Amino acid sequence: MSKDPQYDYPDALRLSRRILGLLRILNMVYAAGVGVILLLSVVSPELLFGALGVRAAGWGTTTLAMRGIMVVGLAGAFIAHRILTGLLQIVDTVRSGQPFVLENAARLQSIAWWLLGAELLHLLVGALIKVASTPAQPLDIDWTFSFTPWIAVLLLFVLARVFAHGARMREDLEGTV
Repeated sequence: MSKDPQYDYPDALRLSRRILGLLRILNMVYAAGVGVILLLSVVSPELLFGALGVRAAGWGTTTLAMRGIMVVGLAGAFIAHRILTGLLQIVDTVRSGQPFVLENAARLQSIAWWLLGAELLHLLVGALIKVASTPAQPLDIDWTFSFTPWIAVLLLFVLARVFAHGARMREDLEGTV
C-alpha cells in the first residue's frame, strides 16, 4: 500500500471533490431561492404571506420575523459557501499528497469560525420564531437546539491546532533531512 493518500483513496477523494462542488451549486440555488422569496415578501407581501397562511392581522411582527429568517438564510448560504470552499481546498491538498500544511490548519480554523457563526445564526432563527409566534398566528418551523454542532465547532478548533502542530513538525523534519 502506498504512503501517498492520493493513491490510497483516489476514488474517495475524487467523489468528495464532486460532492463538494455539487453542494456549492445547490447552496447557490438555495441562496437564489431565498433571495427571490425575500424580494417577493417586499414587492408582493399579500401574495407570499397569504400563500404561507399568515393572517393579515399578524403581518406586523410575524412578517418582520419571517423576513429576518430569510436574511439569516442568506447569511447562512454565504457561510455554507465559505465552509464548502475551505473543505474543497483541503481535499485538493490531500489529493496532491500535502495535507499537513499550515494553510490547511488555517482553513480548518476558518471553517470552525464559520461553523460557529452558523450556529449563532441558528440560535437567532430560534429567537425570531419565539418572538413572532403567537397562539393566534403560530410559526410552524421545525426548530430544535442540539449540542452536536457546538461539539463539532470545538472539535474543528482542536483539529486545526493538531494540523498546525503536524505541519510545523513536518517542516522541521524536512529541514533536517
